[in-house]
Amino acid sequence: MSSTVYCIAQFLPKEGKEQELFKVLQSLEPNTLREDGCLQYRVTRHIPSLFAEGKTFPLAFNEQWANMAAFEAHCQRKEIAAFFEQYCQAEDGLAADWNVCIYTDEPEEFDAPILEK
Repeated sequence: MSSTVYCIAQFLPKEGKEQELFKVLQSLEPNTLREDGCLQYRVTRHIPSLFAEGKTFPLAFNEQWANMAAFEAHCQRKEIAAFFEQYCQAEDGLAADWNVCIYTDEPEEFDAPILEK
């Protein structure tokens, strides 16, 4: 059974704040990449394409974690909690809105064998 979890964390910057918010999000990468269980953690900017015209926020973290415990521990780090308080929840923060979702690569009724240790 795969324990890997995937997170897409999207951010809608306030008017004129996209570049500033992108830099703040980039500053979270180095420490997060040091965390046990962090397999990928990269902030990205939306770019236009005729082959990908879906709706999205302009900034998104693409995250991959070894398991749910690693992801949840990350979410409780002081640096991450402070980011959300200062840049998302505060009235004078840089983000107008955000959306954090977690995913698995397993089918819902996957009958993975249980391996003995």
